[in-house]
Amino acid sequence: MTDILTTIVEKRKEDIARLGVTFGFKIPEKRQRPVHPFLMQKGVILEVKRASPSKGDIAPDLNAAETARSYASAGAVAISCLTETNYFKGTLGDLMAVCEAVPDTAVLRKDFLINEEEVEIAYRAGADAVLLIARILESDMMIKMASVAAAHKMTSLVEVRSDEDIEKLRAVAAVVNHEFIVCGVNSRDLATFKIDLLKPCALLNKIRAVLSDDARVIFESGIRTPQAANFAGSLGFTGMLLGEAAAKNPELRSELVKSFVEAETNKNAEFWKAYNSAGTKIKICGLTRAEDVLLADSLGAAFVGFIFAAGFTRNVCGERFEKILPSLKTVKAKKVAVITNPDSMEAEAAARYVEDRTLDCLQLHGIPYEKVPQRFLELPHYFAITEKSGNLKEAAEKLFLMGEPRFLQDSKAQDYDTNHKLWLAGGITPENAAELIQKYKPELIDVSSGIEDADKSGIKNHEKLKKILEIIK
Repeated sequence: MTDILTTIVEKRKEDIARLGVTFGFKIPEKRQRPVHPFLMQKGVILEVKRASPSKGDIAPDLNAAETARSYASAGAVAISCLTETNYFKGTLGDLMAVCEAVPDTAVLRKDFLINEEEVEIAYRAGADAVLLIARILESDMMIKMASVAAAHKMTSLVEVRSDEDIEKLRAVAAVVNHEFIVCGVNSRDLATFKIDLLKPCALLNKIRAVLSDDARVIFESGIRTPQAANFAGSLGFTGMLLGEAAAKNPELRSELVKSFVEAETNKNAEFWKAYNSAGTKIKICGLTRAEDVLLADSLGAAFVGFIFAAGFTRNVCGERFEKILPSLKTVKAKKVAVITNPDSMEAEAAARYVEDRTLDCLQLHGIPYEKVPQRFLELPHYFAITEKSGNLKEAAEKLFLMGEPRFLQDSKAQDYDTNHKLWLAGGITPENAAELIQKYKPELIDVSSGIEDADKSGIKNHEKLKKILEIIK
């Protein structure tokens, strides 16, 4: 089936054949304003955007010039202007209006550009930067387009999303002065329109290995709240590109900018930057004995979990965990402390273990986002939503909006929200694991009582443990 990105490009080719690269607009023969450097310091690029294929109409009556002025007042370091008509309802007329409205601000022409003539038109229309999407362009064409931009002192925002795209970036970087190259990673897959907030992290170091340690890299799409903007800002990106959130919520514009720009790195950001999302992973939870931990680790478990919560059979807080501690020095799996009450002594003990790196992260199990202390949110963590959290889909969407890149869905009914990367828990056993993996293709499954004997004592059955890890492999 043809994906939407391919459809947009094919439609564009038809339009250019019919209307030319000006799309029927009268473009000045000579540029009317100086070229501005693009993204020279950490900042937010706000986007003039009326619609999108995934959301439909966003702000259909938006006035491009007025919106651009509002963005500049909100502290945007640059303005992005969509000029694609069929799916985003933007035009070259919008671009020229924006460039005139904000004469002292850098402007990006955001479009699905396919040849160097379109870069020339962007220059004459007043743009300071152009978007080059690696997935839709061959290396030779990207080099031509970036070279034309650089000749005009314009910046090329090269958007990458795969290792193949990185190789195209490398080809451009070998020819074009890095002063005129900025890189972007879209958290939204333009083929499926699903968003993964960790996708930009996965490519950040690869991009900087091609360009330089201080290369300008932009986190694109998926951010709609100040909390999520803060998460993106903590990851080390130079810029963040915001479309829908800025266009639909004028009252949030300044706060979105401030949240990104003022965000500082923390242990949570470090944890997620190092996270490898490849393959299906397993977490063995509710561990109470060192021998079970060591076996799970030796068999390839990605996470091992310990309950720090009063009233649970598997609670290890105190002497029980002290007995396990010496064995953890050799464990390669990520070590997780599961808490259910952020105000409890058990949660405090768990947080201290994460702070001193004895354990790797917190699992905030069944705890509403607003009940979690800021201190815990700055530690490596993820949430677990349960049937007590209410509607699973609503709870999942809320966490995503808050900038939580992963969360565990613990559902005994196995009714999971599939709009986000899936971490699954609830009634998983060696008997049903293969079926669940085939059906949902999760990134992680969490197993606890399903590999214990009937007494559910927290002691793992080693044969069941081996069997479920064989299934994952």
